[in-house]
Amino acid sequence: MAEFNQRRELIVAIDGPSGVGKSTLSRRLAERLDYLNIDTGAMYRSVALAALRNGIRVDDAVGLESLCGSLEIDFRRCEGDLRVFLNGEDVSEPIRTPEVSLLTARVAAVAAVRQALVEQQRRLGAGGGVVLEGRDIGSVVFPDAEVKIFLQATTEERGRRRYLELRAKGHAVDLEQTIRDVAERDRADMNRSIAPLIRAEDAVLIDTTGLDVDAVFRRMFDLVMERRRLHGLGALREN
Repeated sequence: MAEFNQRRELIVAIDGPSGVGKSTLSRRLAERLDYLNIDTGAMYRSVALAALRNGIRVDDAVGLESLCGSLEIDFRRCEGDLRVFLNGEDVSEPIRTPEVSLLTARVAAVAAVRQALVEQQRRLGAGGGVVLEGRDIGSVVFPDAEVKIFLQATTEERGRRRYLELRAKGHAVDLEQTIRDVAERDRADMNRSIAPLIRAEDAVLIDTTGLDVDAVFRRMFDLVMERRRLHGLGALREN
């Protein structure tokens, strides 16, 4: 992967558990840098949604592999908001339901699914100028990324954020159950045999507990700008 050093723009890898703020911060960072934002978690969520709709069980590896081959997942910026499209359908909201969230961790643990989506992610990000968010970007997908950030927060804080997000979207949810769901997702992500959630050794750790979005964003942006200078890149274009 030595060719990564020859890119004109950077690969920014942002990892962390669910509810830590990856999506909001990655979108904002990508927009400021004028980079492509790739929400890899949304890609796994899209597969989980498609599996639910098609009645494919999570233990049907062959069925899931075939399903992945039939899916086209795109990211489009619509009026400043990143939207996720599955075979031409905007699934930005359906992939965020509690049912899909819980199934996603199990789907993401299937080797055939991970292989298919990691290949897609590498193709999308190979040229640089991308912000990728997920759970294994810095450790597996792009271990040579010039910028690696690992976001974390307490389980209770992440559960509270998730609860408020779901309530705002009209879902009838319970706070304590949402916190338990977050903890269960963590266990599944950290204990899976394939590409578990871990912090890459050279990733910069940022704990978002008690911090607002602006404070975390400034830390991330400053880090990217420092790395840009180290790689001899010029000033950012004005958006």
